[in-house]
Amino acid sequence: MNENTTKRRDWIKNAMIVFLTVMLILTFFSNTIMNYSLPEVAVQNATSASITAKVRGTGTIEASDPYNVEIKESRVIASVAVKQGDTVEKGDVLFMLEDAESAELLEAQTQLNTLRLEYEKAILSADSSSGLVDRVESGEITSSESKLAEIDSYNKKIERLGNAIESYNNRIAEIDAELSKLGDATVDTSGEQWAVNDAQANLDKATAGVGTAEEKLKAAQSVLESVNSGVTSAQEYAASCQTTVDEAQKKYDTLYFRFIELSQKPEADRTDTEKTELNQLDGEAGSVAAAKKALEEATEALAAAQQAVLDAEATVEADRTKAQNEVNTAQTEYNNAVSHKQNCENALAEAQRNLSNKQATTPDNSRRDELNSERADLSANLAKTTTSKTEAEADLQELLAGFGKEVDLLDMLNKIKEQEEKVEKLKANATGATIVAPVSGTIANVGYVAGETTTPDQPLAQIVMTEKGFTLSFSVTADQAKKISVGDVAEVQNSWYYSDLKATVSGFKADPSNPQNRMVVFDIQGDVQAGQSLSLSVGQKSANYDVVVPNSAIREDNNGKFILIVESKSSPLGNRYFATRVDVEVLASDDTMSAVSGGLYGYESVITTSTKPVEAGKQVRLPD
Repeated sequence: MNENTTKRRDWIKNAMIVFLTVMLILTFFSNTIMNYSLPEVAVQNATSASITAKVRGTGTIEASDPYNVEIKESRVIASVAVKQGDTVEKGDVLFMLEDAESAELLEAQTQLNTLRLEYEKAILSADSSSGLVDRVESGEITSSESKLAEIDSYNKKIERLGNAIESYNNRIAEIDAELSKLGDATVDTSGEQWAVNDAQANLDKATAGVGTAEEKLKAAQSVLESVNSGVTSAQEYAASCQTTVDEAQKKYDTLYFRFIELSQKPEADRTDTEKTELNQLDGEAGSVAAAKKALEEATEALAAAQQAVLDAEATVEADRTKAQNEVNTAQTEYNNAVSHKQNCENALAEAQRNLSNKQATTPDNSRRDELNSERADLSANLAKTTTSKTEAEADLQELLAGFGKEVDLLDMLNKIKEQEEKVEKLKANATGATIVAPVSGTIANVGYVAGETTTPDQPLAQIVMTEKGFTLSFSVTADQAKKISVGDVAEVQNSWYYSDLKATVSGFKADPSNPQNRMVVFDIQGDVQAGQSLSLSVGQKSANYDVVVPNSAIREDNNGKFILIVESKSSPLGNRYFATRVDVEVLASDDTMSAVSGGLYGYESVITTSTKPVEAGKQVRLPD
């Protein structure tokens, strides 16, 4: 028995040992497999260090203000005497041109022939006299002062004749008017007729004044009625409320007395109909109570309406007084207008009586012969003056036409002369022509080679004038631009290769390829040429910072910039490592490191890279 018990205990002990051993092995391998499935991160301690926040970029050197060498005609290049980078002085030969007539010379000759033909046609026209042509070709043209003086003389003569014609016409019109009056079988009644017309005009004006005053009176009365309408409406409403009270009182009295009558009648004597009627009249919901309530409500409404009448009368009292005053004033104006109209009617009647009395007298015809004689003389003078004015106007037009022809012929001769000079100049350039440097400097670009034909106004070469220097620019972000100031001196990469090279920030301009960026512009001084490429760095000086981390550690999301640091937690199987987020603000950066501020004290293990994406709070593993 004891032996079996001992064997069973040994077996249980061995089984437990095996179980624990297997569990230990499985736990070990499980932990190892899990570790290898975690993202492996590279870390670097945050330290204090100095940062030099430089902005770096590369650009191409350009001339500040290159001089374009151009030619105004199409010519074939015979030879090129310079190449890019050569230094030339003003007057040095740049290009030799072949001896040949250019297309511009042929075109200029054609234009000259056309101008000469147009001039010949002009002098052969009917309005060109030989004397005019001789004066123009000999240069004896009329001066502007003489032209203006002759034109002014004719204009004054025409104006004087015009005034005389107007005076004759006015006097003839006056005589015709007077003769028209004398032609009637009455005496001169013009004064009486004028008095009648004036009286009629005054009457018309007075009639219009009556209408205006009447409209003003109606408007004032309308305002008064409008002012009173509020009180009238309130009074009408109060009367309506009084009627409602009377009707409610009557209905209540009828129902109440009926209720008293039925209540006092013995119950045994009441008929079923009376019992029903009494029930309807009795109680809080009965007809008597309802009628009483209606009476009370009507009484309250009446009191409110009566108070509204008092309020309305008090409110409009000042407006009513003002409106009544306006009505009184308008009424007075209307009465005055009516009185004035009556006076005007009386004056018109008086003027008409005077006119009738004057028309009844014997006419005076002695004046007619005198007026007719004067009119005949005026008509003769008018005809003579009109003829003189017409002739003067024709002479002026002929004079102006001659001046215009003179100006046209002179303009044609001047154009012919200018075209002849142009042709001669082009002919002189047709043989042995050269293109020389107009300024001193360095050849930045040569646009043609021997055998090519030039294009008018197209640069043959560009000369960089040394005194104007060179520029260089490259694009930077808006944040980088804030770190740069005009006047900053840039550092040149491989500066040992250049002699006396200096790059200075001269300004900023928009970046045409990226509106969010800026172009920083440098003035370049030294032994350089247009087209060379330079790498520059410019910006703030070095500064010490408490917490500096690698640029690769800086991350950013919608909440801002942050870094991930590694924190360890102990476990039965060893330390476990977790990524923890720390929000930061970047204070300065260079090519590799950034100074930050946030919840850091320095020497934290900052994650720089990882084999898999890492999130805050997730477990990670460090390199073995």
